[in-house]
Amino acid sequence: MSKAYLGIGTNIGDKKANIDKTIDLLDNHPQVKVTKVSSYYETEPVGFTEQDWFQNIAVEVETGLEPLDLLTLCNQIEKDLGRKRIIRWGPRIIDVDILTYENFTSGTEKLTVPHPRMHERAFVMVPLYEIIQDLEIHGRPIKEILDTLEGEEIRKLDN
Repeated sequence: MSKAYLGIGTNIGDKKANIDKTIDLLDNHPQVKVTKVSSYYETEPVGFTEQDWFQNIAVEVETGLEPLDLLTLCNQIEKDLGRKRIIRWGPRIIDVDILTYENFTSGTEKLTVPHPRMHERAFVMVPLYEIIQDLEIHGRPIKEILDTLEGEEIRKLDN
């Protein structure tokens, strides 16, 4: 089993329910076990800003799936929950990203791990730091990355 960290976000419909359903679908897969879940955070949109704020979390999973198979599962969950890719960084019912995967890096068009922009996004780094404080991304400690983020508003929700 390998450990991976996923970012999950939504800004359409019942946001908490969308995230909770995603966690259930991950955890009910025979080769995936959700082992940690961050708090829920409300975050302002990045890129395309004319949309509702997001709810975001990070989860730790233990998985027997290879990275590309985990990506396929994440994409299938998005499809099953009704994700439509219309506007880049636009509104979405659910977004499930592989942030890191234990002892694996990739820079292909299909899968880039660690996630290529995660170190620029408070909506990724804040929940991720909550569940793993000793992570290094491209040789930099997560706390150092977190301390350099600025500009994006994020607030912890009472869920």
